[in-house]
Amino acid sequence: MHNVQSLIQDLKNSGVDPSGTLLVHSSVKAVGKCERRGDTIIDALIEYMRDGLLILPTHTWDKINAEYNIYDPETEPSCVGVLTNLFLKRPGVIRSLHPTHSVAAIGKNAAVFVSGEEKTRTPCPRDGVYGKLYDLNAQILLLGCGFSSYTYIHCIEEWMDIPDRLNTVTQELFVKTADGLIPCPQHRHHCSHTNDISKNYVKMEKAFIKTGAAIYCRIGDAKSILCDAKKTADLTIRCLQETPNLFADKSEY
Repeated sequence: MHNVQSLIQDLKNSGVDPSGTLLVHSSVKAVGKCERRGDTIIDALIEYMRDGLLILPTHTWDKINAEYNIYDPETEPSCVGVLTNLFLKRPGVIRSLHPTHSVAAIGKNAAVFVSGEEKTRTPCPRDGVYGKLYDLNAQILLLGCGFSSYTYIHCIEEWMDIPDRLNTVTQELFVKTADGLIPCPQHRHHCSHTNDISKNYVKMEKAFIKTGAAIYCRIGDAKSILCDAKKTADLTIRCLQETPNLFADKSEY
């Protein structure tokens, strides 16, 4: 059975920088049996990254829409896993104000990192939190999950203005704060030929591993992948410059 110390050792062995910036996509089930289930994983991540910045996505795109259009960061649950909702309950964790693609963070400059998301007009703009991952030379840990969970490629396609990735129609959304509602209209993610283009992001895995932009590792029982945000972005940008419609299908790259 895994405990905090064994998971911390796994993070160390995997090459996670304890004083750097780490975003974690996760599957609790993949990690295996832990003393306190997901809380043990959260304990290990927070303890290991105590001198750095730890970030988890806390997206709400599954429920926030034109009818249910008010995002309350204090109460709206995350739709991207058990671990993310456990993380939101921890003291000191700060959640961003993006109505559909919020993140939560704790540690070094967490408040600065999550700030300004209520000013966004798209899910993952270059000057938002996901762009900051690039600027901070962050690592992204796919903890028991694969590249279909790699939101970062959504961001890169958005930054490069790849056609048919953002809806041209603005959805009127709002963020609830102590001072009232803040309008935050959004051009939502969109792809006319598939409901989930992220399934096609797995075609980058071989290239990421071959170039050293990502490495395989293991956390608990979970087969995991540790990614360099800048290197994976740069490689994806080069590939999209050559083939803008690269992710239109699952054909091998």
